[in-house]
Amino acid sequence: MALDADLAALAKGKNFAAITTLMPDGQPQTQIIWVDVDGDRLVVNTTVGRQKYRNVLADPRITVTVFEDGNPYRYVEARGVVASTEDGPSAAASIDALSEKYTGGPYTMGPTDERVILSIDVRHVHKNGF
Repeated sequence: MALDADLAALAKGKNFAAITTLMPDGQPQTQIIWVDVDGDRLVVNTTVGRQKYRNVLADPRITVTVFEDGNPYRYVEARGVVASTEDGPSAAASIDALSEKYTGGPYTMGPTDERVILSIDVRHVHKNGF
């Protein structure tokens, strides 16, 4: 399934996203993150030690809401599943690319050797402000 055009446009831009995963007890956990697009999937990058990574390994359901910079009332909520994960050099390169997009420089907030890409298949989209 092709990625919704409005969602893709927001995710390709310098717009922050909130992702929600499910804790082991079923409670939702939400964080603000950087987001991008790879083909027909949304992609985010985290570390293997973070709770959100452990959450999606146990339950791949995820919601990603991408907000337009400067207008948080214009957003796209994407519900789906983490279809695949990828670590190693490609995940390190991914966090560097995301850092360039969002900060204009290389990633400097920690080691990149424990990074992992979460590739998300979107199953449902809800839009506001479009």
